[in-house]
Amino acid sequence: MTPWMASGLVYASGLALTAGSITLLFIVTRTFNFAVASMATFGFYVAYTGVALYGGLPYQYYPLVFLFGSFLGIVCYFGLNRHLLRRQAAEITLMMSTLGYDLLLLSFIQMYADYLTHSYGLFPRRVTLNTHDFELFGERAAAIILPVIAIGLLTLLHQFMTKTRFGVAMRATIENPVLAGASGINSDRVYMVSWIIAGGMATLGGAFMAMAMTGTPTMGMFTIPLMFAGAILGGLTSLYGGILGGFMIGMTEYAGVFYLSQQLGPWVLGYRMAIPLILMAATLLLFPRGLAGIPLGKIIEKRFGRKRGESA
Repeated sequence: MTPWMASGLVYASGLALTAGSITLLFIVTRTFNFAVASMATFGFYVAYTGVALYGGLPYQYYPLVFLFGSFLGIVCYFGLNRHLLRRQAAEITLMMSTLGYDLLLLSFIQMYADYLTHSYGLFPRRVTLNTHDFELFGERAAAIILPVIAIGLLTLLHQFMTKTRFGVAMRATIENPVLAGASGINSDRVYMVSWIIAGGMATLGGAFMAMAMTGTPTMGMFTIPLMFAGAILGGLTSLYGGILGGFMIGMTEYAGVFYLSQQLGPWVLGYRMAIPLILMAATLLLFPRGLAGIPLGKIIEKRFGRKRGESA
């Protein structure tokens, strides 16, 4: 596996989780969560703190990363989102409330970085977390483990949404909140669980991305345009589309930069963020609803139906 492909898989796995986090909250609570940026950064710092202070590999701290993200999600829900939803606040109000929460989290991140420096003599403002990785089957372990974890989480989430009573209640709330409430479904609990899951996905995605890029206090601020690009590419109406969109955005960025730098020179590296955004714009021009709006069933039926007609 080439180095750019290995790093791309790691980065895309993290971006897929953050894009899925954005999509989940939007389809359940109508909230564009700008706090996903600092949540992702906190995920990196939880993993880094564990490795720097207690040793071991970053992977063993991922359960703690997810739990901390869930805690941040609960704080945001009970502190802001719940009250605004009860007052039927406009989507712009819900979005701006998460932006304020993001700035608050960013200030805590800066203070925490200073605390690590003054109390433990660490240098947490520029961290290369992939130095704590190891080789697995002759490849970077992160390039194998992180995509597997991302796929495993998606599988568990799918089973939760389709096989459990509460998951079915969540789907009912997503499709028709008024009817779900009239049927006795506790919408407040559904919203809370959505924030728990989305917060965990956001912080875990940040910990993933830190294995492919330099971790800084502003890491989430730098990558949030691509997180939202992945969610928008997925269509914002499908959780699976959001996760797939995030993965496509991440891989396109790495593949595009590698290919164009080989053809045009290293100056292309300064425009690396433009490559996935161009992909998003092109996709939306063809399919305004994003990946979720692509009529795969009709395309497959048309293609294979034509082949059966020709063979007959």
